[in-house]
Amino acid sequence: MENISQLFWLFIIIMALTPYLQQQILRSARTRKIIELERKRGSRVITLLHRQEAVSLLGIPLTRYITIEDSEQVLTAIRLTDKDAPIDLIVHTPGGLVLASEQIAEALLRHPGKVTVFVPHYTMSGGALIAMAADELVMDENAVIGPLDPQLGQYPAASLVKVLESKEMKDIDDQTIILADVATKALRQVKSTVKCLLAKHMDEEQAEETAEKLTQGTWTHDYPIDVQQIAEMGINVNTNMPGEIYSLMSMYPQPRTARPSVEYSPGPVYPSGPNEK
Repeated sequence: MENISQLFWLFIIIMALTPYLQQQILRSARTRKIIELERKRGSRVITLLHRQEAVSLLGIPLTRYITIEDSEQVLTAIRLTDKDAPIDLIVHTPGGLVLASEQIAEALLRHPGKVTVFVPHYTMSGGALIAMAADELVMDENAVIGPLDPQLGQYPAASLVKVLESKEMKDIDDQTIILADVATKALRQVKSTVKCLLAKHMDEEQAEETAEKLTQGTWTHDYPIDVQQIAEMGINVNTNMPGEIYSLMSMYPQPRTARPSVEYSPGPVYPSGPNEK
């Protein structure tokens, strides 16, 4: 019985440690892939990837977004990079704190070397703000970015401002008036930031027009802006995505479930005729 008890507890320990060990192995593989990409491109590679990855011993998925901790890490990486060295930033995020996003974008803007932002799938809100700081934006042909209109809690800032335009002041409660005042300031501030980022890559008039379109509520906050629309705004974008970026993304898996939602056979598929018997 004692041997069975020991085996039981050994089994429990192994089961508890296995996710942690798997995570460490995966992290080492990511580091090797990043170093490989840096050597190939002669650049500093930084990743800003937010997925619901199982990061704890219990495998509990955590929803992630751009935080102050992220900006501290990215700013440190930029500071440790020679001023003339190119920076390649890989972004995959639903957005996050405006303060953190602006810090990252401003730091990239000030970097003298070429800054390339890669978007393999999507980058929304604060992530799109960071993308505006790029000298070159590289996206998968099906990737999207999101609008940069500020949000106040559950309300779009642009919609709050419209309340003041559509109703008389006597019919609006004090809280809405206060929110609309803050919304007006937020719209002005974000537009100014985006215009400043774009002014490095286009003339002032075009930067003004593009910043207006991206920040002032042209679309809903979750509207997907595709590569063609981005190019039409005058932003330097292309679809020359290196294969190593996709390989690196595959090393940031979503949490596993009992039944996968999407399945397909691995490897490329080429057109061919029916098999002959």
